Amino acid sequence: MIPRHVALLSFEGPDRYASIGGLATRVTQLARALGAAGHDVELFFVGDPQAAAIEETDPGVTLRRWSQWISTQHPRNAYDGEPAKIHDWEVSLPPWIVDELLVPANAAGERVLVICEEWQTANVAIAIDRLARERCVRGALTLMWNANNTYGFEKIHWPTLTRAAAVTCVSKYMKFELGVWGVNALVIPNGIDEALLAGADREQTAALRAAFGTKPTCVKVGRFDPDKNWLQAIDAIAELHAAGTPARLIVRGGKEPYGDVVLGRARERHLAVERLAYEGSDWHEFARLLGTVDAPVVHVRAFLDEATLYALYAAADATLANSGKEPFGLVGLEVMASGGIAVCGATGEEYAEPFVNAIVCDTSDGRELATYLKALFDDPTLGAELRANGAETARRYTWDNALTALDRKIAYVDARSALA
Repeated sequence: MIPRHVALLSFEGPDRYASIGGLATRVTQLARALGAAGHDVELFFVGDPQAAAIEETDPGVTLRRWSQWISTQHPRNAYDGEPAKIHDWEVSLPPWIVDELLVPANAAGERVLVICEEWQTANVAIAIDRLARERCVRGALTLMWNANNTYGFEKIHWPTLTRAAAVTCVSKYMKFELGVWGVNALVIPNGIDEALLAGADREQTAALRAAFGTKPTCVKVGRFDPDKNWLQAIDAIAELHAAGTPARLIVRGGKEPYGDVVLGRARERHLAVERLAYEGSDWHEFARLLGTVDAPVVHVRAFLDEATLYALYAAADATLANSGKEPFGLVGLEVMASGGIAVCGATGEEYAEPFVNAIVCDTSDGRELATYLKALFDDPTLGAELRANGAETARRYTWDNALTALDRKIAYVDARSALA
C-alpha cells in the first residue's frame, strides 16, 4: 500500500515559474490527492526564487522549492539554467531525502515512497538508492522513477536506473517508447481533480460563448512546439475558410520561438492574426475583449487561470489538443471534464474514442482535422453526444482511481524488492 510518507521530485510544480507543461499539473494534483488521502507529502520542485523555500499549502502537502539560489540567477522559468540545477539536485537532494525522511522512517518501522519525475531526476534516483544502501535503510524505501515524455532519454544510463528504481510511466504509449530502450515499465495513469467533474463555471462559460458570436470557434492551448501539431490546426482553419466556413481559432501558446512559425503559417494561408490586448486577470475583461475581435486567428499572450481555461474549453465548439506526440493528454481529459469537446491525436490519449467521446486525428494533415470539424459544426447532435460521453469518461480518470492503481503497483514493487 502507499506509505504514509511520500516525496515527489519534479523540476515543475505549482508556481508560475515552474508551471511549464502537463508535468506541473500532474505533480501538483498528485500531491493534493495524496495529501487529501491522509499522506504526508513533500513536493520538491524548482520553484519561484522569490517565494518561501518551505510552504505548507493543501492539507498534508509541504512545498520545498529547491535550488532557489540558482533560480535567482535564472529568472525565466524552472528550466532556465537547467544544467546547474540538475547538478545541484544530484548533489544535495539524495542526502536530504535519506537523512531527513528515510532514516527517521526506518527507525519508526515505516516506509517512504519517493517518486522521481523525468530525466532530470534519473541520477537523483540512482544516488538515493546508493546512499540508502550505504546507510542500511534501503528496505524502508519504495523508489519509483516516472516517465511523462521521451525528453532526455538518451542522457539516462538505463541499466543503472532500472537497478535502482522501479520505472513507471503514464500510458501504454510511453511504455512502448521505454521498450525501445529495453526498459519494461509499469503503467500508472494520471488523474484529474474530482472538483473538475462539476464542469466549468456557468457564468464564465456563458459570457465567453456570447463573446464568440455565431462563428464556429476552436481553442488551442499549449507550448509552441512542433509536437503539438500547431500547423495542422492552422491549416484546418484555412481549409474551412476556403470551403466557406468562417471558423476562428483562439490561440494561447507560450513564448517559444516556434510561435513565429505558427503565426507565420496563418498569414501564409491568408488568415489574419490579431493579438488580444489583454494583460490582466479579470475574466470579465477577457470576455469583453474577445467579443471585439473578428480575425480568424486570435493570439492570446496573457496567463489564463484554470477557471478561465476550463470555461474557454466548455464554451468553444472544440478544443484542439491534437498533438502528434502526446504521452498522456491531460488537457483532453480536462476538456471533457469541463464540458467541452476534445480533439485529440492518436498516441497516449487512450481514453479518447473517435466520434464517441472525442474527435481523434490519425495524421497531421490539416484536411483531416478540417473534415472532422466540419462534420461537428454541421451536426449539433454529434456535439451534444461528444460532450455528454466525454464528461462520463472523465469520471473514470479521477485521482482517486489513479491512487488505487498506484497502490496496487506499489504492492507489486515492494513484493519484488523483498525477493531480490
